[in-house]
Amino acid sequence: MHLRIEFILFALILAGVAIFHKKALYFSVVGFFVILAYKLIFDPAFHIAEHFFGNVPFIEQLADSDKRVGEWGIILNLLGILLGFGILSKVFEESGVPALIPRILPNTWVGPMILLILTFVLSSFLDNIAAALLGGAIAIVVFRNKVHIGYIAALVAASNAGGSGSVVGDTTTTMMWIEGVSALVVLRGFVAAFAALAVFSYFASKQQFKYQPIQPDPENKQVRIDWIKITIVVLILVGAIISNVLYDMPALGVWVVILLSALVIRVPWKEMGHMTLSAIFLLGLVLSASLMPVEELPSPSWQSAILMGFLSAVIDNIPLTKLCLDQGFYDWGLLAYTVGFGGSMIWFGSSAGVAITSKFPEARNLVTWVKNGWHVALAYVVGCAMYVLILGWHPADTRLHKVDNSTEIHKGIQGNLLGQSGFRM
Repeated sequence: MHLRIEFILFALILAGVAIFHKKALYFSVVGFFVILAYKLIFDPAFHIAEHFFGNVPFIEQLADSDKRVGEWGIILNLLGILLGFGILSKVFEESGVPALIPRILPNTWVGPMILLILTFVLSSFLDNIAAALLGGAIAIVVFRNKVHIGYIAALVAASNAGGSGSVVGDTTTTMMWIEGVSALVVLRGFVAAFAALAVFSYFASKQQFKYQPIQPDPENKQVRIDWIKITIVVLILVGAIISNVLYDMPALGVWVVILLSALVIRVPWKEMGHMTLSAIFLLGLVLSASLMPVEELPSPSWQSAILMGFLSAVIDNIPLTKLCLDQGFYDWGLLAYTVGFGGSMIWFGSSAGVAITSKFPEARNLVTWVKNGWHVALAYVVGCAMYVLILGWHPADTRLHKVDNSTEIHKGIQGNLLGQSGFRM
């Protein structure tokens, strides 16, 4: 088995991003076009139109999510979510709620830990990008713009871990659900996620408390809550959940609410400018990863499931999950955790990491991220170990256990509206 040129080119892109982080955008975009040119010239089996738009008509792809085989859906979703949740984060900051948090959280290292737990909980029923950005918005206020990079990494880890046990908490877990994996099986991923949360939240909170504890308002000003903006924040999140469950397109619900909200508030459109470069960077990496020839994976085992987590830090977890589902015979609870949480180990390993570094550009340094966020990698290993030791390895072939998706989807909508379950990307 020889090493494909595509992998070498992709490795060079990742190395460029890691070493020359200030030029990360250029490596991502130029690298994608280099790999695309190579595929067009030297790979006769590659068809660009089919790769990006699928091999069935557009209308059929909308009607049946199983037929959405092109990359257009991922591109549109990521772009819409990153830009939309950038606006969401700013509206939340302007609502006045973050200014109240310092008065509620204890002024000890437990305060930062509670914020991480809150981010984890939010991500169990919201998109991980939204949870990370909301957690980051609160952190900016309560720590007065002085947030430790280890804590930033922990916010990303909390947002990714929170969705790993919920079939509507992450794009990858939703894919498993659609393919017939029971929601109760995916729920087992929380065994690993809770163990990981205990590890990274403890160490990151200690880091943040030493670096900058929670700062109460010295003037004890009266905070005015803008309930209209709070309502819009809630409606944006509900719109994302509903459109994700119904149409596999959370960005649709996000933008319907944002456009309607322009009738009652001044929408902070300039936030789109702040998120645009991050969105382009992430899309470049995702599209480059989609061009990788990863048709063959190792035989399913708990070891290979753990390996998937490390791979998801550099290769988009969506195609990895699809390949695992096609292969079958994984323990889907463990895989949900590994592919969901694994990308937290480096800043560009998940969409939540790319999104939050738009607020904290100092975190866009691989060495600094790994050095200060070492507890995230430790937490990943501890979570995997706890899962295997407590639950063992229970593989199943989803192709033999299809479920009634329509019934499950309606249950998922009810659960979301009641705040009992959740959605990530």
